[in-house]
Amino acid sequence: MSPLLQFLLLLLLSLLCFSHDCDAQVPVFACDVGANPSLAALPFCNATLDPLSRAKDLVSRLTLAEKISFIGHKTVDTPRLGIPAYNWWSEALHGVSFIGGGSRFSNLVPGATSFPQVLLTAASFNISLFELIGEVVSTEARAMHNVGHAGLTFWSPNINIFRDPRWGRGQETPGEDPILTSKYAVAFVAGLQRNRHDPQKLKVAACCKHYTAYDVDNWKGVSRFTFNAIVTEQDMADTFQPPFKYCVTKGAAACAMCSYNKVNGKPTCGDPDLLSGVIRGQWNLNGYIVSDCDSVGVMYNAQRYTKTPEEAVALSLKSGLDLNCGTFVVEHAQNAISQGKLLEADVDKAITNTFKVLMRVGFFDGDPRKEGPYGGLGPKDVCTPSNKQLALEAARQGIVLLKNQDKILPLSPGSLSMAVIGPNAKATSKMLGNYNGLPCLYVSPLDGLSATVKTIYAPGCDYVTCNATSLHLEPAKAAAAQADVTVLVVGSDNTVEAEGLDRETLLFPGLQGQLIDEVTAASKGPVILVMMSGGPFDISAQLANPKIKGILWIGLPGQSGGQALADVIFGRYNPSGKSPFTWYHESFVQNVPMTDMRMRPDPATGYPGRTFRFYTGKPLFKFGHGLSYTKFTHLQVQAPQTLSLALGEEHPCYSGNCNSISLASATKRCAEMSFDVRLQVHNSGDMAGSHTVLLFNKPPRLHNAPKEQLVAFEKVFLEPGQRSSVAFSLDVCKDLSVADENGNWRVPLGSHVLSVGDLKHTFSLTV
Repeated sequence: MSPLLQFLLLLLLSLLCFSHDCDAQVPVFACDVGANPSLAALPFCNATLDPLSRAKDLVSRLTLAEKISFIGHKTVDTPRLGIPAYNWWSEALHGVSFIGGGSRFSNLVPGATSFPQVLLTAASFNISLFELIGEVVSTEARAMHNVGHAGLTFWSPNINIFRDPRWGRGQETPGEDPILTSKYAVAFVAGLQRNRHDPQKLKVAACCKHYTAYDVDNWKGVSRFTFNAIVTEQDMADTFQPPFKYCVTKGAAACAMCSYNKVNGKPTCGDPDLLSGVIRGQWNLNGYIVSDCDSVGVMYNAQRYTKTPEEAVALSLKSGLDLNCGTFVVEHAQNAISQGKLLEADVDKAITNTFKVLMRVGFFDGDPRKEGPYGGLGPKDVCTPSNKQLALEAARQGIVLLKNQDKILPLSPGSLSMAVIGPNAKATSKMLGNYNGLPCLYVSPLDGLSATVKTIYAPGCDYVTCNATSLHLEPAKAAAAQADVTVLVVGSDNTVEAEGLDRETLLFPGLQGQLIDEVTAASKGPVILVMMSGGPFDISAQLANPKIKGILWIGLPGQSGGQALADVIFGRYNPSGKSPFTWYHESFVQNVPMTDMRMRPDPATGYPGRTFRFYTGKPLFKFGHGLSYTKFTHLQVQAPQTLSLALGEEHPCYSGNCNSISLASATKRCAEMSFDVRLQVHNSGDMAGSHTVLLFNKPPRLHNAPKEQLVAFEKVFLEPGQRSSVAFSLDVCKDLSVADENGNWRVPLGSHVLSVGDLKHTFSLTV
């Protein structure tokens, strides 16, 4: 089922619950000893035992048919053991969602806090915000679980790299940089999972997806279901894998989801090296591995990677898969066992891993309202004033100011009249992006602006993909001609970029370009261009247009996006967002195939490379660009001039020339070497505001290393005239290393250049 059809079906079911007594059904909980005292004798219901012992006991009590039924994401009830049916598939990308059906809404819980789509939240570069959002989402999830409206396993976050600006799912990610994405993953997962009452248990279980090198959905006939991502070992090591490694090792995520695509010829859900070898072996995943939905079936039906369905099932489970989103594995596992391709022990191993996670989230601890630490939560704890305020604050922090000619912004309301024009001016559900739930409220851009000044509204386009029939220029031009200032709210929505739908151009969809040009020409006063989208556009023409004085990117800002926009435009909030992706010209996408996975440039063929780390062209805006209403100045960096890496006397670098050192051979010494980088930030303007300090390192040009790479960032708030000290503690191994051509990590010796804005500091790393 397509995401759109699933969305409509679930929305219909939710709406039906408003008119029927859907909440009359009392939720059933596993191991509810109060309702069934006989369950107290079962060890798997004993919450004082460790999760593995409990899981093994449960597995030992199941028939083979029952075991197989637990491999699919929708399990059936097992009355003889007091186990209710369970749907593993809940989503919490930026709020509790109804996608998957594991969570739902009704008149009892009519909505949940809908935060900005991840890409905009990432633009805040605020790690504490990432974690706080995760914590609020998990609290609302627990509150909904107590009344039977949510599961405890959430397949979020999406931490794929936003490698290509055309990718329809870039909106779901923290952007193009592996360090920002990794730090987002660790913080958000911590917020979701941390059980402050019992550190051995989980509040809810998070899931890192989609593992790995997945970022093509449907581009010029190339489908994610059959796409074979050809990835070098070097790109895999320093671009695609780090977020997943951090999510599992530092974030301790309870789940990883393998993707649809193949990587170098092998389906990720059927690759034992990627699953058992890396994610469970090297990274020591303490949890379960789930397939993207129907991807085991895709392996057989679309990719023709196996000759029979049974072979696909056997390959995936033996490779390390524990749970299948879908029914394919459940339908074919018995035959796979009968044919000798799969062992019952393989099934036991898989469901033991999933049951351990359910033990850790308290699914088998009885009625959570009576037994659990979150038992007091309920509908009153969803959409609270503080949660709604956090959604607003997240949107404010992410908004990126790209142009502010003549310091047109912020506007002073006074008796100002404002024309509000564009297909996204009255956006409500469009502000949420995909993988959304039902929000607590909507504040559209028009709502937010109209609350402060007199507005004249004209859509100009009925839809973001407007054609000649749905383009209404004259009313829009008339509104702009009579207003003191015009705000054009344009961009895209899920009909242009979404799961299963990639873009082919960076130009504005439909006839929006014409709308922008003609309204701007007709406007009496200055024009503020506002882009609501899940990715960048080629706005070179708008940047050059002198009548367009201000340009803002507001991403997909969530339920209170319109209020956040108004707060920024009228100066109630000083914008501090930094772009989490590179802004390209249209020529980039016309000359670079989306399916070329190479990160690094190839001078021989003119291939320019990708993202700020490797792109050799001139971007419209670089990763990290974002203006403020005040002026922040970076003062002198304090850092060592020379660092000497002490190695053992037997190290070969002492007897020959070395330009880099293998991390494997230097880890013990290198890990002890950390150093501080200190600087001051001065707000030399006349308005208070937040500022993100981005610390980059330009390594020696060895091993085809990145031009520069982000190593750390910190967000500070400063009053006018205030100075603040910022210190970064860097680890030589972790922060200065690069992946070599074979994907092995090495510390390059020689000249490194640290930079913050225009401030640079060069130091030498030697042995």
